[in-house]
Amino acid sequence: MGTRRGFLSVGAGAAAAVGTGWTAGSASAAGSAGSPSGRQNEAPHAPHAPHAPSYDVPLGIAMEGYPSAFPVRFLRLVNQGETVDMAYLDLAPAGAASGRTVLLLHGKNFDGGSWTPTARALAAAGHRVVVPDQIGFGRSSKPALDYRFALLAQNTVALLDHLGIAEVDVIGHSMGGMLGVRFALDHPTRVRKLVLANPVGLEDYRELVPAHSTERLFADELANTSLTGIRAFYASYVVTWRRAYERNVELRYRITLSAEYPRWAQASARTYQMAYHQPVVQKLPRLRLPVQFIIGQEDRAAVGKSYATPENRAKLGNFPVLGRRAAAAVPGARLVELPGVGHLPHLEAGRRFTREVLAFLAADGN
Repeated sequence: MGTRRGFLSVGAGAAAAVGTGWTAGSASAAGSAGSPSGRQNEAPHAPHAPHAPSYDVPLGIAMEGYPSAFPVRFLRLVNQGETVDMAYLDLAPAGAASGRTVLLLHGKNFDGGSWTPTARALAAAGHRVVVPDQIGFGRSSKPALDYRFALLAQNTVALLDHLGIAEVDVIGHSMGGMLGVRFALDHPTRVRKLVLANPVGLEDYRELVPAHSTERLFADELANTSLTGIRAFYASYVVTWRRAYERNVELRYRITLSAEYPRWAQASARTYQMAYHQPVVQKLPRLRLPVQFIIGQEDRAAVGKSYATPENRAKLGNFPVLGRRAAAAVPGARLVELPGVGHLPHLEAGRRFTREVLAFLAADGN
């Protein structure tokens, strides 16, 4: 198989890794896409260990039959003339009800299920928790749409209306952070507070990453079928690999075995175009609500990083700098910096993440 490229470069103390969906690399040691990564601070069950799990059972591109920690429901919508089903989780408060609802928005290489520990903690704190799989992701339909953040935001409003929810606190991770910004700007009366966890889109990737056709991106995604590469990709998101992260590897790889994988790859290519062509960095000063940034300091994620020149790759995804710059651009924003944490602060530092979020949501005003 030829060299594979992916769509989001990430790094957490690692050299470049094979990408799947989006590719891996670090600002300090960004090699070419398709090269194996050297991991630091590995857990006993490191991704390359001989006893790492293998998979041979295909999984449908809507995760049909894959177990969920919570009941999965669906809302039927019409997007650009196509009938689609949006999957979502709706958790009732497990303790004394706060009267508030928290909306969790997943990243590009994840589904709503990746929020499970956070959702449990928020529900235990008395919040209702709603976790959608955006159209094109997770258990939801994978249509060949012209994906726009405005469309995903409108779908999310339709879900809240369906559930009878007038106002939410929003937590967005990675690409979900980009959606969270757009959602708050387009529907300001629906959002009380906004938490952005290592959001991408804090820089304009078009300045350093060349544009590619959707056909090219589709072909590159279609070739991302290596289990070793997929595991290295997800490992590059974090500083220390844990077996709990293997769920993402299993989902991503088993979907490549599906007969409908080309449809999944087409949706992935189109949502890449959305993230590449619709950065939110210029929109941050327009936010007029309480905003909290939670930034893992080892993160080096950037949309399309592997398509950039080596010189430009080194300039992309510097989250310590991007986080401070973004927080300064948003009036009254709070910034929480997490040392030793990569692109997944809600999973890598779950207790600290939950503590910071709950304190922010409970605080009056800013």
